Amino acid sequence: MSAQPTDGRVLALRDVVKAYGDVGALRGVSLDIGAGELVAVVGPSGSGKSTMLNVIGTLDRPTSGTVTIAGNDVDTMTDDELSLLRADHIGFVFQHFHLQDGATATENVADGLLYAGTSRRERHRRAVDALRRVGLGHRLDHRPNQLSGGEKQRVAIARALVGEPTILLADEPTGALDTASGAAILALLRELNAGGTTVVVITHDLELAASLPRRVRMRDGQVQHDSGTDGGTVPAAALASAIRGAA
Repeated sequence: MSAQPTDGRVLALRDVVKAYGDVGALRGVSLDIGAGELVAVVGPSGSGKSTMLNVIGTLDRPTSGTVTIAGNDVDTMTDDELSLLRADHIGFVFQHFHLQDGATATENVADGLLYAGTSRRERHRRAVDALRRVGLGHRLDHRPNQLSGGEKQRVAIARALVGEPTILLADEPTGALDTASGAAILALLRELNAGGTTVVVITHDLELAASLPRRVRMRDGQVQHDSGTDGGTVPAAALASAIRGAA
């Protein structure tokens, strides 16, 4: 059902506003992300990062403005069509893993295909493939209480990848992990991106953001700086200021 982008963009936001009553969470955001990019969206709490992720992920509709995902104008789509769009094109990874305690790693990942009309046998096969892809081929039958924090996040990433999404949206993916596990998850996201997946990372982590090739800095519901539009880099001091400014 989904259209395909013809200009290399998998995501386009134009003058997007999201208001909750009198509170403007997004205030005229415009942003393009091309196929195969690895992007950090950074900013202090309340800057609009998570709201923008929800809009990009079609979990929330903008108050005004346009959102185009993989060539599809979100504003013209029904809720059922948006569900199919998410299943076809968007994978989500969150700070907290949201795994079913009583289910194995394979079962947790296979659940990512429940709404895609995939047979049970095919769901299992693809779940195993996804777990092997993230380095957990030896943990297929383990339950969450038998996994480390880093392994749980890998299961969550495998669940996001099992549908072969166009865009992987990662919201603070290292926030609940120790330094070593966080570094391993970041390395995995880089590897997935190198394989062609577009990855957008929402983060407060200054070092993580500074290590990625493109950085979008948000503040007060607006894009304050985008290194992808000027070919430059965001100075570390400016990133630190953005993170601390409204904390």
